[in-house]
Amino acid sequence: MSLSGASPPPRRRPTLHDVAQLAAVSTKTASRVVNGEGNVDPELARRVREAAETLDYRPNLIARNLRRNDGATHTIGVVLFDVANAFSSSLQRAIEDVASRRRIVVVSSSVDEDPQRERDNALALIERQVDGLIVVPAGDDQSYLAPDQRRGLKVVFVDRRPQLLRADAIVGDNRGGAYRATTHLIEHGHRRVAFLGDRDYIGTLRERRRGYLDALDDAGLTSDDRWIITNLHTREAVDRAVRALFSADPPTALFTAQNLITIETIRTLKSLGLHDCVALVGFDDFDTADLLQPAVTVVAQDPKAMGTRAAELLLTRIDGSTEPVSTQIVPVELIVRGSGELVPALEEIARRTGARELEGA
Repeated sequence: MSLSGASPPPRRRPTLHDVAQLAAVSTKTASRVVNGEGNVDPELARRVREAAETLDYRPNLIARNLRRNDGATHTIGVVLFDVANAFSSSLQRAIEDVASRRRIVVVSSSVDEDPQRERDNALALIERQVDGLIVVPAGDDQSYLAPDQRRGLKVVFVDRRPQLLRADAIVGDNRGGAYRATTHLIEHGHRRVAFLGDRDYIGTLRERRRGYLDALDDAGLTSDDRWIITNLHTREAVDRAVRALFSADPPTALFTAQNLITIETIRTLKSLGLHDCVALVGFDDFDTADLLQPAVTVVAQDPKAMGTRAAELLLTRIDGSTEPVSTQIVPVELIVRGSGELVPALEEIARRTGARELEGA
């Protein structure tokens, strides 16, 4: 005797054979109706559809794909930095929009800038027989994908180029955007511009630092190693770096090369009472950037365009395209809002922090 209120045992999932039996047709006829094939008597098709609805039947896609001659599963895997990050979520949504038009399912995972997790997640998706991969690489070696690539796996990288692997990539104009951001600060009178970036091994960091250094060089300014700080991947690291910058010989402007670094930098500047006198341009836009005081000037990428292009290119490859491997660069936009237009205020910065000014600066 069952306990009062106990749940009934789970029902067995109905099969195609069950549908055929209820509709009084052959399993082959039921299969043709469920798969949308033609040349089925309208009355028989009606009975099959009604039986499927009565039984709440759902096709077994795994079994169907195993029977396909081409082995396609109508799924693609996506490996992202963090699906909770605004940039990553915009990429994923754009990929899903393209895939949904082909009734392709997107399976995604986050790697949190962990190269080993990137490798593990990508290989796990391959084991699940995805038709292709879109990857935002975290590490500096993607050669682990080469064996599957030789077996026909299609891979497109987005936001960052692959390393040690020939594959298509869709990236933003990292070097050009950093050059434009730094030049913008220089044009507003700044000669003491610091650079804050994430992990050194990440390709986008290297490109953005190169753009920053190019802008200084073209303006006749000498870079100062004390004002180039990288490997900032935690809130505490950013806070320590910003406080160190303004403890002695402070800069008057900052170029923050990643949106999470920008946010944490602003948090520390505010705690130091410097948010309204230190100029700042960040790479990548973020929610509320226009609501802060001052509103944040940014170099904005277009994750929607990048995700759309990556998905379209991957599907083209899956469809059999043999065009040469390419890297497509998506333009960026400088959005002027106020923080990047603050004029140099070295004396005020030094007064508020007690930092020592450089003589003759």
